[in-house]
Amino acid sequence: MLPSNDLLRGAIEAFSRCPIVVVGDVMLDRFIYGSVDRISPEAPVPVLRQSRVVTTPGGAGNVLWNIRALGGQADLVGPVGSDANGAELSHLLKLDEGLPKVSGWPTIVKTRFIAGDQQMLRVDEEKSFCHLAASREQFGDALRHALANAKILILSDYGKGFLDAEFCGMALVMAKEAGAFVIVDPKGRDYARYSGAGIITPNRKELAEASGMPVGDDAQIELAARSLIARFGFGAVLVTRSEEGMSLIPAEGTPAHLPAKAREVFDVSGAGDTVVATLALGLAAGLPPLGAVHLSNVAAGIVVEKVGTAVVHPEELLHALHDVDSTSATAKVLSTSMAADRVKKWRAQGLKVGFANGCFDLLHTGHVRLIEFARSQCDRLVMGLNSDDSVRRLKGPDRPVQGEGVRATVLASLANVDAVVAFDEDTPFELIKALEPDVLVKGADYTVDKVVGADIVLARGGRVALCDLVDGVSTTKTIGRINAQKASGRG
Repeated sequence: MLPSNDLLRGAIEAFSRCPIVVVGDVMLDRFIYGSVDRISPEAPVPVLRQSRVVTTPGGAGNVLWNIRALGGQADLVGPVGSDANGAELSHLLKLDEGLPKVSGWPTIVKTRFIAGDQQMLRVDEEKSFCHLAASREQFGDALRHALANAKILILSDYGKGFLDAEFCGMALVMAKEAGAFVIVDPKGRDYARYSGAGIITPNRKELAEASGMPVGDDAQIELAARSLIARFGFGAVLVTRSEEGMSLIPAEGTPAHLPAKAREVFDVSGAGDTVVATLALGLAAGLPPLGAVHLSNVAAGIVVEKVGTAVVHPEELLHALHDVDSTSATAKVLSTSMAADRVKKWRAQGLKVGFANGCFDLLHTGHVRLIEFARSQCDRLVMGLNSDDSVRRLKGPDRPVQGEGVRATVLASLANVDAVVAFDEDTPFELIKALEPDVLVKGADYTVDKVVGADIVLARGGRVALCDLVDGVSTTKTIGRINAQKASGRG
Protein backbone atom coordinates (compact mmCIF):
# COMPACT_ATOMS: atom_id res chain seq x y z
CA MET A 1 0.00 0.00 0.00
CA LEU A 2 1.25 3.46 -0.89
CA PRO A 3 1.85 5.88 2.01
CA SER A 4 -0.49 8.84 2.51
CA ASN A 5 0.34 12.26 1.10
CA ASP A 6 0.78 13.51 4.67
CA LEU A 7 3.50 10.93 5.25
CA LEU A 8 5.14 11.79 1.93
CA ARG A 9 4.99 15.50 2.76
CA GLY A 10 6.69 14.82 6.07
CA ALA A 11 9.43 12.87 4.30
CA ILE A 12 10.04 15.71 1.84
CA GLU A 13 10.31 18.17 4.73
CA ALA A 14 12.88 15.82 6.33
CA PHE A 15 15.14 15.72 3.24
CA SER A 16 17.41 18.40 4.72
CA ARG A 17 18.29 16.04 7.58
CA CYS A 18 19.25 13.12 5.32
CA PRO A 19 23.02 12.90 4.62
CA ILE A 20 23.90 10.88 1.51
CA VAL A 21 27.17 9.94 -0.19
CA VAL A 22 27.38 9.70 -3.99
CA VAL A 23 30.28 7.75 -5.50
CA GLY A 24 30.89 7.35 -9.21
CA ASP A 25 31.87 8.75 -12.57
CA VAL A 26 31.82 12.55 -12.58
CA MET A 27 31.62 14.49 -15.80
CA LEU A 28 30.93 17.93 -17.25
CA ASP A 29 27.95 18.41 -19.59
CA ARG A 30 28.41 21.35 -21.96
CA PHE A 31 25.58 22.62 -24.17
CA ILE A 32 26.44 24.98 -27.05
CA TYR A 33 23.29 26.67 -28.33
CA GLY A 34 22.89 28.65 -31.53
CA SER A 35 21.06 28.97 -34.81
CA VAL A 36 21.64 27.59 -38.29
CA ASP A 37 20.85 29.64 -41.39
CA ARG A 38 23.40 28.42 -43.92
CA ILE A 39 25.51 25.48 -45.08
CA SER A 40 29.27 25.66 -44.84
CA PRO A 41 31.10 26.39 -48.14
CA GLU A 42 33.86 24.02 -46.95
CA ALA A 43 31.71 20.90 -46.62
CA PRO A 44 27.97 19.95 -46.77
CA VAL A 45 27.45 20.63 -43.06
CA PRO A 46 25.36 23.27 -41.26
CA VAL A 47 27.10 26.29 -39.72
CA LEU A 48 26.06 26.84 -36.10
CA ARG A 49 26.08 30.51 -35.09
CA GLN A 50 26.80 30.23 -31.36
CA SER A 51 24.63 32.31 -29.00
CA ARG A 52 25.28 30.84 -25.56
CA VAL A 53 27.07 28.09 -23.68
CA VAL A 54 25.63 26.29 -20.64
CA THR A 55 27.61 23.88 -18.46
CA THR A 56 26.18 21.55 -15.82
CA PRO A 57 27.50 18.62 -13.79
CA GLY A 58 26.88 15.24 -15.38
CA GLY A 59 27.02 11.61 -14.26
CA ALA A 60 27.40 11.26 -10.51
CA GLY A 61 27.62 15.05 -10.35
CA ASN A 62 24.06 15.28 -11.64
CA VAL A 63 22.90 12.89 -8.90
CA LEU A 64 24.48 15.24 -6.36
CA TRP A 65 22.78 18.24 -8.00
CA ASN A 66 19.41 16.48 -7.83
CA ILE A 67 19.84 15.69 -4.13
CA ARG A 68 20.72 19.30 -3.37
CA ALA A 69 17.85 20.65 -5.46
CA LEU A 70 15.48 18.52 -3.38
CA GLY A 71 16.91 20.03 -0.20
CA GLY A 72 19.15 17.13 0.80
CA GLN A 73 22.76 16.99 1.94
CA ALA A 74 25.32 15.03 -0.03
CA ASP A 75 29.03 14.39 -0.40
CA LEU A 76 30.58 13.32 -3.69
CA VAL A 77 33.51 10.99 -4.23
CA GLY A 78 34.76 10.65 -7.80
CA PRO A 79 37.66 11.62 -10.06
CA VAL A 80 38.17 14.84 -12.00
CA GLY A 81 41.28 15.83 -13.90
CA SER A 82 43.69 18.50 -12.76
CA ASP A 83 42.66 20.60 -15.76
CA ALA A 84 40.45 23.61 -16.56
CA ASN A 85 37.37 21.39 -17.05
CA GLY A 86 37.97 19.79 -13.66
CA ALA A 87 38.25 23.21 -12.04
CA GLU A 88 34.98 24.30 -13.70
CA LEU A 89 33.21 21.14 -12.58
CA SER A 90 34.44 21.48 -8.99
CA HIS A 91 33.24 25.10 -8.98
CA LEU A 92 29.80 24.17 -10.33
CA LEU A 93 29.47 21.51 -7.63
CA LYS A 94 30.76 23.88 -4.94
CA LEU A 95 33.27 21.23 -3.98
CA ASP A 96 36.49 23.10 -4.70
CA GLU A 97 38.30 21.28 -1.89
CA GLY A 98 36.32 18.05 -1.94
CA LEU A 99 36.97 16.38 -5.30
CA PRO A 100 40.39 14.69 -5.55
CA LYS A 101 42.22 15.85 -8.70
CA VAL A 102 43.87 13.15 -10.80
CA SER A 103 47.04 14.29 -12.50
CA GLY A 104 47.49 13.14 -16.08
CA TRP A 105 43.86 12.06 -16.50
CA PRO A 106 41.43 14.37 -18.36
CA THR A 107 38.06 15.34 -16.91
CA ILE A 108 35.24 13.66 -18.86
CA VAL A 109 33.32 16.22 -20.94
CA LYS A 110 30.24 15.72 -23.12
CA THR A 111 29.60 18.64 -25.47
CA ARG A 112 26.28 18.92 -27.28
CA PHE A 113 25.73 21.33 -30.19
CA ILE A 114 22.10 22.45 -30.40
CA ALA A 115 20.38 24.53 -33.08
CA GLY A 116 17.07 25.83 -31.77
CA ASP A 117 15.82 22.75 -29.94
CA GLN A 118 17.49 20.16 -32.19
CA GLN A 119 20.71 18.47 -31.10
CA MET A 120 23.06 18.34 -34.08
CA LEU A 121 26.13 16.66 -32.66
CA ARG A 122 27.64 15.33 -29.43
CA VAL A 123 31.39 15.27 -28.83
CA ASP A 124 32.74 13.16 -25.94
CA GLU A 125 36.13 13.87 -24.43
CA GLU A 126 36.96 10.91 -22.25
CA LYS A 127 39.59 8.39 -21.30
CA SER A 128 38.77 5.28 -19.29
CA PHE A 129 39.80 5.70 -15.65
CA CYS A 130 42.38 3.25 -14.33
CA HIS A 131 42.98 3.00 -10.57
CA LEU A 132 46.55 3.17 -9.36
CA ALA A 133 47.39 2.06 -5.83
CA ALA A 134 47.78 5.68 -4.70
CA SER A 135 44.46 6.80 -6.22
CA ARG A 136 42.60 3.83 -4.76
CA GLU A 137 43.90 4.73 -1.32
CA GLN A 138 43.11 8.42 -1.86
CA PHE A 139 39.52 7.77 -2.90
CA GLY A 140 39.09 5.10 -0.23
CA ASP A 141 40.08 7.60 2.47
CA ALA A 142 37.68 10.18 1.00
CA LEU A 143 34.83 7.64 0.99
CA ARG A 144 35.51 6.44 4.54
CA HIS A 145 35.44 10.04 5.77
CA ALA A 146 32.21 10.84 3.85
CA LEU A 147 30.41 7.75 5.18
CA ALA A 148 30.96 8.70 8.83
CA ASN A 149 27.49 10.32 9.09
CA ALA A 150 25.72 9.03 5.97
CA LYS A 151 22.49 7.04 5.86
CA ILE A 152 22.70 6.10 2.17
CA LEU A 153 25.51 5.32 -0.27
CA ILE A 154 24.77 5.70 -3.99
CA LEU A 155 27.05 4.03 -6.54
CA SER A 156 26.48 5.93 -9.79
CA ASP A 157 28.17 3.85 -12.47
CA TYR A 158 28.53 5.31 -15.97
CA GLY A 159 31.01 2.66 -17.12
CA LYS A 160 34.03 4.95 -17.23
CA GLY A 161 36.25 2.69 -15.16
CA PHE A 162 36.15 4.29 -11.71
CA LEU A 163 33.69 1.80 -10.19
CA ASP A 164 35.65 -1.34 -11.01
CA ALA A 165 35.11 -4.59 -9.10
CA GLU A 166 37.78 -3.87 -6.50
CA PHE A 167 36.58 -0.36 -5.70
CA CYS A 168 32.90 -1.42 -5.61
CA GLY A 169 33.77 -4.25 -3.23
CA MET A 170 35.68 -1.86 -0.98
CA ALA A 171 32.79 0.66 -1.05
CA LEU A 172 30.20 -2.00 -0.14
CA VAL A 173 32.29 -3.20 2.81
CA MET A 174 32.75 0.39 4.05
CA ALA A 175 29.00 1.05 3.74
CA LYS A 176 28.18 -2.08 5.75
CA GLU A 177 30.62 -1.03 8.48
CA ALA A 178 29.11 2.46 8.55
CA GLY A 179 25.52 1.16 8.57
CA ALA A 180 24.70 2.88 5.27
CA PHE A 181 22.11 1.44 2.86
CA VAL A 182 23.49 0.99 -0.69
CA ILE A 183 21.69 1.97 -3.91
CA VAL A 184 23.35 1.17 -7.25
CA ASP A 185 22.64 2.75 -10.63
CA PRO A 186 24.40 0.02 -12.67
CA LYS A 187 26.23 -0.16 -15.97
CA GLY A 188 27.34 -3.07 -18.12
CA ARG A 189 26.55 -6.77 -17.80
CA ASP A 190 28.68 -7.72 -14.79
CA TYR A 191 26.56 -7.11 -11.70
CA ALA A 192 28.75 -9.33 -9.51
CA ARG A 193 30.71 -6.26 -8.43
CA TYR A 194 27.54 -4.85 -6.84
CA SER A 195 26.80 -8.02 -4.85
CA GLY A 196 24.91 -7.40 -1.62
CA ALA A 197 23.60 -3.93 -2.56
CA GLY A 198 20.26 -2.92 -1.02
CA ILE A 199 18.57 -1.76 -4.24
CA ILE A 200 19.81 -1.83 -7.81
CA THR A 201 18.11 0.35 -10.46
CA PRO A 202 18.57 -0.93 -14.05
CA ASN A 203 16.36 0.22 -16.87
CA ARG A 204 14.52 -2.40 -18.92
CA LYS A 205 17.33 -2.79 -21.49
CA GLU A 206 20.00 -3.07 -18.77
CA LEU A 207 17.93 -5.70 -16.95
CA ALA A 208 17.70 -7.78 -20.12
CA GLU A 209 21.44 -7.55 -20.74
CA ALA A 210 22.43 -8.38 -17.15
CA SER A 211 20.00 -11.26 -16.73
CA GLY A 212 20.10 -12.65 -20.27
CA MET A 213 16.32 -13.04 -20.04
CA PRO A 214 13.32 -11.51 -21.88
CA VAL A 215 11.66 -8.49 -20.24
CA GLY A 216 8.64 -7.91 -22.45
CA ASP A 217 5.96 -7.81 -19.75
CA ASP A 218 5.48 -7.60 -15.97
CA ALA A 219 5.89 -11.33 -15.42
CA GLN A 220 9.10 -11.52 -17.44
CA ILE A 221 10.52 -8.47 -15.66
CA GLU A 222 9.80 -10.11 -12.30
CA LEU A 223 11.56 -13.34 -13.33
CA ALA A 224 14.58 -11.48 -14.69
CA ALA A 225 14.86 -9.34 -11.56
CA ARG A 226 14.54 -12.35 -9.24
CA SER A 227 17.32 -14.10 -11.14
CA LEU A 228 19.63 -11.18 -10.31
CA ILE A 229 18.49 -11.17 -6.68
CA ALA A 230 19.23 -14.89 -6.39
CA ARG A 231 22.66 -14.61 -8.00
CA PHE A 232 23.93 -11.44 -6.32
CA GLY A 233 22.00 -11.06 -3.08
CA PHE A 234 20.33 -7.72 -3.84
CA GLY A 235 17.64 -6.55 -1.43
CA ALA A 236 15.47 -5.40 -4.34
CA VAL A 237 15.54 -4.50 -8.02
CA LEU A 238 13.85 -1.28 -9.19
CA VAL A 239 13.32 -1.39 -12.95
CA THR A 240 12.73 1.94 -14.71
CA ARG A 241 10.50 1.38 -17.74
CA SER A 242 10.33 4.78 -19.44
CA GLU A 243 6.75 5.56 -20.49
CA GLU A 244 5.50 2.43 -18.69
CA GLY A 245 6.63 3.62 -15.25
CA MET A 246 8.59 1.50 -12.75
CA SER A 247 8.61 -1.98 -11.25
CA LEU A 248 9.85 -2.74 -7.74
CA ILE A 249 10.75 -6.40 -7.19
CA PRO A 250 11.87 -7.05 -3.59
CA ALA A 251 13.82 -10.11 -2.46
CA GLU A 252 10.89 -10.85 -0.17
CA GLY A 253 7.35 -9.61 -0.63
CA THR A 254 5.03 -8.72 -3.47
CA PRO A 255 6.29 -6.92 -6.62
CA ALA A 256 4.73 -3.56 -7.45
CA HIS A 257 4.28 -2.00 -10.89
CA LEU A 258 3.76 1.79 -10.87
CA PRO A 259 2.45 3.58 -13.99
CA ALA A 260 4.37 6.59 -15.33
CA LYS A 261 3.34 10.02 -14.01
CA ALA A 262 4.48 12.26 -16.88
CA ARG A 263 1.76 14.05 -18.84
CA GLU A 264 4.10 14.94 -21.73
CA VAL A 265 7.74 14.02 -22.29
CA PHE A 266 10.23 16.64 -23.50
CA ASP A 267 13.57 15.16 -22.49
CA VAL A 268 14.55 12.00 -20.62
CA SER A 269 18.17 13.15 -20.14
CA GLY A 270 19.21 12.61 -16.54
CA ALA A 271 15.84 11.18 -15.47
CA GLY A 272 17.57 8.13 -14.00
CA ASP A 273 19.71 10.40 -11.82
CA THR A 274 16.55 12.09 -10.53
CA VAL A 275 15.01 8.69 -9.70
CA VAL A 276 18.08 7.55 -7.76
CA ALA A 277 18.40 10.87 -5.88
CA THR A 278 14.72 10.89 -4.85
CA LEU A 279 14.78 7.21 -3.93
CA ALA A 280 17.80 7.77 -1.69
CA LEU A 281 16.25 10.77 0.05
CA GLY A 282 12.94 8.98 0.54
CA LEU A 283 14.60 5.98 2.15
CA ALA A 284 16.86 8.20 4.29
CA ALA A 285 13.76 10.11 5.44
CA GLY A 286 12.20 6.88 6.71
CA LEU A 287 9.82 5.95 3.92
CA PRO A 288 9.29 2.25 3.20
CA PRO A 289 10.79 1.14 -0.15
CA LEU A 290 7.47 1.31 -2.01
CA GLY A 291 6.82 4.83 -0.68
CA ALA A 292 10.30 5.99 -1.74
CA VAL A 293 9.77 4.43 -5.18
CA HIS A 294 6.39 6.15 -5.52
CA LEU A 295 8.04 9.50 -4.73
CA SER A 296 10.78 8.74 -7.28
CA ASN A 297 8.14 7.94 -9.90
CA VAL A 298 6.45 11.30 -9.26
CA ALA A 299 9.83 13.08 -9.52
CA ALA A 300 10.61 11.30 -12.80
CA GLY A 301 7.27 12.44 -14.21
CA ILE A 302 8.20 16.03 -13.39
CA VAL A 303 11.75 16.00 -14.73
CA VAL A 304 10.95 14.47 -18.14
CA GLU A 305 8.57 17.38 -18.75
CA LYS A 306 11.58 19.70 -18.56
CA VAL A 307 14.23 20.43 -21.19
CA GLY A 308 17.83 19.30 -20.91
CA THR A 309 19.60 17.93 -17.84
CA ALA A 310 17.22 19.20 -15.15
CA VAL A 311 16.37 18.76 -11.47
CA VAL A 312 13.20 18.60 -9.37
CA HIS A 313 12.44 20.93 -6.46
CA PRO A 314 10.52 20.10 -3.25
CA GLU A 315 7.70 22.50 -4.11
CA GLU A 316 7.16 20.71 -7.41
CA LEU A 317 6.97 17.35 -5.67
CA LEU A 318 4.42 18.70 -3.20
CA HIS A 319 2.34 20.27 -5.97
CA ALA A 320 2.38 17.00 -7.94
CA LEU A 321 1.39 14.92 -4.91
CA HIS A 322 -1.57 17.17 -4.23
CA ASP A 323 -2.39 17.53 -7.95
CA VAL A 324 -2.09 21.34 -7.82
CA ASP A 325 -3.29 22.91 -11.08
CA SER A 326 -0.26 24.38 -12.88
CA THR A 327 -2.33 27.48 -13.74
CA SER A 328 -3.25 28.19 -10.10
CA ALA A 329 -1.69 31.09 -8.21
CA THR A 330 0.11 28.68 -5.87
CA ALA A 331 1.81 26.84 -8.74
CA LYS A 332 2.84 30.05 -10.51
CA VAL A 333 4.98 31.44 -7.66
CA LEU A 334 8.43 30.01 -8.42
CA SER A 335 12.05 30.11 -7.32
CA THR A 336 14.62 31.32 -9.84
CA SER A 337 15.75 27.79 -10.73
CA MET A 338 12.16 26.57 -11.09
CA ALA A 339 11.34 29.53 -13.31
CA ALA A 340 14.42 28.84 -15.46
CA ASP A 341 13.17 25.26 -15.95
CA ARG A 342 9.71 26.54 -16.86
CA VAL A 343 11.15 29.02 -19.38
CA LYS A 344 13.20 26.26 -21.05
CA LYS A 345 10.07 24.18 -21.43
CA TRP A 346 8.07 27.05 -22.92
CA ARG A 347 10.87 27.85 -25.32
CA ALA A 348 11.03 24.19 -26.41
CA GLN A 349 7.34 24.50 -27.27
CA GLY A 350 8.18 27.43 -29.56
CA LEU A 351 6.68 30.01 -27.19
CA LYS A 352 8.07 33.53 -26.76
CA VAL A 353 8.79 34.46 -23.13
CA GLY A 354 8.42 38.00 -21.77
CA PHE A 355 9.63 39.57 -18.54
CA ALA A 356 8.56 42.62 -16.53
CA ASN A 357 9.30 43.58 -12.95
CA GLY A 358 8.36 45.86 -10.08
CA CYS A 359 7.41 46.09 -6.39
CA PHE A 360 3.63 45.81 -7.01
CA ASP A 361 2.87 46.84 -3.42
CA LEU A 362 -0.69 47.97 -4.07
CA LEU A 363 -1.91 46.85 -7.48
CA HIS A 364 -3.33 49.77 -9.45
CA THR A 365 -4.39 50.77 -12.98
CA GLY A 366 -0.82 51.48 -14.07
CA HIS A 367 0.27 48.01 -13.04
CA VAL A 368 -2.67 46.44 -14.87
CA ARG A 369 -1.80 48.33 -18.06
CA LEU A 370 1.86 47.29 -17.83
CA ILE A 371 0.94 43.62 -17.34
CA GLU A 372 -1.62 43.63 -20.15
CA PHE A 373 0.88 45.31 -22.49
CA ALA A 374 3.65 42.91 -21.50
CA ARG A 375 1.46 39.86 -22.12
CA SER A 376 0.51 41.22 -25.56
CA GLN A 377 4.19 41.14 -26.50
CA CYS A 378 4.78 37.46 -25.72
CA ASP A 379 3.22 34.01 -25.30
CA ARG A 380 4.22 33.56 -21.63
CA LEU A 381 4.91 36.30 -19.10
CA VAL A 382 7.23 36.08 -16.08
CA MET A 383 6.92 38.84 -13.47
CA GLY A 384 9.96 39.71 -11.34
CA LEU A 385 8.96 40.86 -7.85
CA ASN A 386 11.17 42.85 -5.47
CA SER A 387 11.45 41.00 -2.15
CA ASP A 388 10.46 42.77 1.08
CA ASP A 389 14.09 43.65 1.86
CA SER A 390 14.59 44.95 -1.67
CA VAL A 391 11.46 47.14 -1.42
CA ARG A 392 12.61 48.57 1.93
CA ARG A 393 15.95 49.57 0.45
CA LEU A 394 14.27 51.21 -2.53
CA LYS A 395 11.15 52.74 -0.96
CA GLY A 396 12.00 53.25 2.73
CA PRO A 397 11.39 51.48 6.06
CA ASP A 398 7.58 51.81 5.89
CA ARG A 399 7.32 49.79 2.69
CA PRO A 400 6.10 47.41 1.50
CA VAL A 401 2.58 47.76 2.81
CA GLN A 402 1.91 44.15 1.83
CA GLY A 403 4.37 41.31 2.37
CA GLU A 404 6.12 39.46 -0.41
CA GLY A 405 3.87 36.39 -0.16
CA VAL A 406 0.69 38.45 -0.52
CA ARG A 407 2.08 40.50 -3.41
CA ALA A 408 3.26 37.37 -5.21
CA THR A 409 -0.11 35.62 -4.80
CA VAL A 410 -2.04 38.65 -6.07
CA LEU A 411 0.18 38.89 -9.15
CA ALA A 412 0.04 35.15 -9.79
CA SER A 413 -3.76 35.18 -9.65
CA LEU A 414 -3.91 37.39 -12.77
CA ALA A 415 -4.68 35.50 -15.97
CA ASN A 416 -2.05 37.43 -17.93
CA VAL A 417 0.73 36.33 -15.57
CA ASP A 418 2.29 32.89 -16.08
CA ALA A 419 4.98 32.96 -13.37
CA VAL A 420 6.11 35.18 -10.48
CA VAL A 421 9.69 35.16 -9.16
CA ALA A 422 10.94 37.23 -6.22
CA PHE A 423 14.47 38.68 -6.20
CA ASP A 424 16.46 40.15 -3.31
CA GLU A 425 18.74 42.50 -5.25
CA ASP A 426 17.91 46.14 -5.98
CA THR A 427 17.54 45.30 -9.67
CA PRO A 428 16.41 42.16 -11.53
CA PHE A 429 19.69 41.86 -13.46
CA GLU A 430 20.67 38.45 -12.06
CA LEU A 431 17.13 37.12 -12.55
CA ILE A 432 17.06 38.29 -16.17
CA LYS A 433 20.48 36.71 -16.67
CA ALA A 434 19.14 33.38 -15.34
CA LEU A 435 15.91 33.43 -17.38
CA GLU A 436 17.13 35.00 -20.64
CA PRO A 437 13.66 36.20 -21.75
CA ASP A 438 12.86 36.96 -25.39
CA VAL A 439 11.08 40.23 -24.58
CA LEU A 440 11.91 42.66 -21.78
CA VAL A 441 9.11 45.10 -20.86
CA LYS A 442 9.52 48.38 -18.98
CA GLY A 443 7.63 51.65 -18.57
CA ALA A 444 8.12 54.35 -21.19
CA ASP A 445 9.73 56.65 -18.62
CA TYR A 446 12.90 54.62 -19.41
CA THR A 447 14.95 54.54 -22.61
CA VAL A 448 16.21 51.20 -23.89
CA ASP A 449 19.80 51.95 -22.90
CA LYS A 450 18.67 52.54 -19.28
CA VAL A 451 16.62 49.34 -18.92
CA VAL A 452 18.32 46.85 -16.61
CA GLY A 453 19.06 43.61 -18.45
CA ALA A 454 18.47 45.06 -21.92
CA ASP A 455 22.01 44.13 -22.96
CA ILE A 456 21.40 40.47 -22.04
CA VAL A 457 18.13 40.25 -23.98
CA LEU A 458 19.38 42.14 -27.04
CA ALA A 459 22.61 40.09 -27.20
CA ARG A 460 20.63 36.87 -27.71
CA GLY A 461 18.35 38.36 -30.38
CA GLY A 462 15.49 39.49 -28.12
CA ARG A 463 13.94 42.92 -27.85
CA VAL A 464 12.88 45.59 -25.36
CA ALA A 465 9.29 46.90 -25.37
CA LEU A 466 8.35 50.15 -23.60
CA CYS A 467 4.84 50.63 -22.21
CA ASP A 468 3.10 54.01 -21.91
CA LEU A 469 2.35 54.94 -18.31
CA VAL A 470 -0.95 55.97 -16.75
CA ASP A 471 -0.56 59.60 -15.66
CA GLY A 472 -0.90 60.39 -11.96
CA VAL A 473 -1.15 56.80 -10.77
CA SER A 474 1.38 55.23 -8.41
CA THR A 475 1.47 53.25 -5.18
CA THR A 476 3.33 56.06 -3.41
CA LYS A 477 0.61 58.58 -4.33
CA THR A 478 -2.14 56.15 -3.28
CA ILE A 479 -0.51 55.62 0.13
CA GLY A 480 -0.04 59.38 0.45
CA ARG A 481 -3.76 60.00 -0.14
CA ILE A 482 -4.70 57.32 2.44
CA ASN A 483 -2.39 58.88 5.03
CA ALA A 484 -3.75 62.35 4.28
CA GLN A 485 -7.32 61.14 4.77
CA LYS A 486 -6.36 59.53 8.09
CA ALA A 487 -4.70 62.73 9.25
CA SER A 488 -7.81 64.77 8.40
CA GLY A 489 -10.07 62.32 10.22
CA ARG A 490 -11.73 61.09 7.04
CA GLY A 491 -9.87 57.77 6.86
